[in-house]
Amino acid sequence: MPSTDWHAWHAAYDDPGSDLSRRRRSVQARIGAWLDEHPDRDLCAVSACSGDGRDLLEVLAACPDAGRVSALLLELDEVLARSAADFAAERGLDRVDVRRADAGRTGSYRGGVPADLVMICGVLGNLADEDARATVAVTRELAAPGALVLWTRGRSADSGPEEPTDRIRSWFAQDGFEEVAFDAPADTGYRVGAHRLVAEPRPLGEDRAFFTFRR
Repeated sequence: MPSTDWHAWHAAYDDPGSDLSRRRRSVQARIGAWLDEHPDRDLCAVSACSGDGRDLLEVLAACPDAGRVSALLLELDEVLARSAADFAAERGLDRVDVRRADAGRTGSYRGGVPADLVMICGVLGNLADEDARATVAVTRELAAPGALVLWTRGRSADSGPEEPTDRIRSWFAQDGFEEVAFDAPADTGYRVGAHRLVAEPRPLGEDRAFFTFRR
């Protein structure tokens, strides 16, 4: 399988009518609601495979009290990571740490978790089923009590009759999360899920790999 040109892939965000732009707006709406739910406390966010980080950073940049939010963004690609870091620096988001590290290893998250918001957007659709299942399980090690997990999964024409997100939603339920929202417009292929941890968090385990991108 040819590898994806992630820089070209991100260019689709420039079209406000694209599925990616619509997905970003859906994710950002959930981030905004999360901030509104916790107006008077410091918060911590972590984003796996964050790309240029705009889904989170644009919301923080528009937030008058963004200084109460610390964030760890994990992104291996040098160009995308630099774009995220520059965006944060230019907007005075001093508590944003853009880390060039493998988001598929638990050790990469040390110092940034447990988090009140865990973002695994643009990840699950690029994993083998066993890695996707492992990723859902690991979110319980990344999450603080009552944390919100935001995730995305696309549905393409070759997905067949099965809705791929059915399994993901059931995995979250099995791992102690309750569903808060599920955005699945009929005219698009994207899906955005929001789950809240209602079980006890698990401590972050020893450094280990739990997913590998397929492309």
